[in-house]
Amino acid sequence: MADEPTVSNPSSDPSAGAGSPGMARINAQVPHSARIWNYLLGGKDNFAVDREAGERVSAVFPGMVDVARHSRYMLARVVRHLAGEAGIRQFLDIGTGLPTVDNTHEVAQRVAPDSRIVYVDNDPLVLVHARALLTSTPEGATDYIESDVRDPEHILRAAAKTLDLGRPTALMLMGIMGLIDDHDEALSIVRRLMRDLPSGSYLALYDGVDTDPAYVEAMRRHNARGGVVPYTPRSPELITRYFDGLTLLEPGVVPVQRWRPEPAPWGDAPEVACAGGVARKP
Repeated sequence: MADEPTVSNPSSDPSAGAGSPGMARINAQVPHSARIWNYLLGGKDNFAVDREAGERVSAVFPGMVDVARHSRYMLARVVRHLAGEAGIRQFLDIGTGLPTVDNTHEVAQRVAPDSRIVYVDNDPLVLVHARALLTSTPEGATDYIESDVRDPEHILRAAAKTLDLGRPTALMLMGIMGLIDDHDEALSIVRRLMRDLPSGSYLALYDGVDTDPAYVEAMRRHNARGGVVPYTPRSPELITRYFDGLTLLEPGVVPVQRWRPEPAPWGDAPEVACAGGVARKP
């Protein structure tokens, strides 16, 4: 598939990264959302337990691959718009997942080579690959923080080593807030992350929505299995609340394939169970 990573699969070689503290902390017995997503996108950086989890979800909701593909493609369009027309040169991408193709820094730096990007994730396997692959143009910068979205204070302190958070910054929260079970807590996290960013900053966010009963059932079954981080689809109305106080760009909060659409390499799809938008801080 188009989003297959360009690195070999460390899980195929037990000695891969043996000297890395990140690899030492990887639990190959518990599925992780970043690795499941990697599998759904056709990548190879996942374990059997992640593939099994992805297959279980897809068996109940066959449209899961469409969700993965079209949400990833929206990310590229969003970054291209922000680095281009909006003139943003700083990106804080939280919940980045495993490097694939057209990562945030690649898209941004193609448009503006001086773009600076900080990635955040809490999966040690992501850390291993990020250190190897998330390189930068000479004019810009790319960095990686191992942290959890539930710790916005740490994220902002660490990101400030690479980004000037006094300048407009794009906060990217793509497919991650559904991992926060309580919506009030999720709202609080988004607002805390946006609070200190200056006027002219942007929030870009999408998440799974509860508009497709098959998707909701697939997530219910996934969440019921032990050892997984639950994922909570929400209504489009609740996702829209993340943008309260900000100025939504057209076309607003919409299914991901409808946000400023372009022809996709795999063709069109029916409405996918994932919606999002982009908004500017006044």
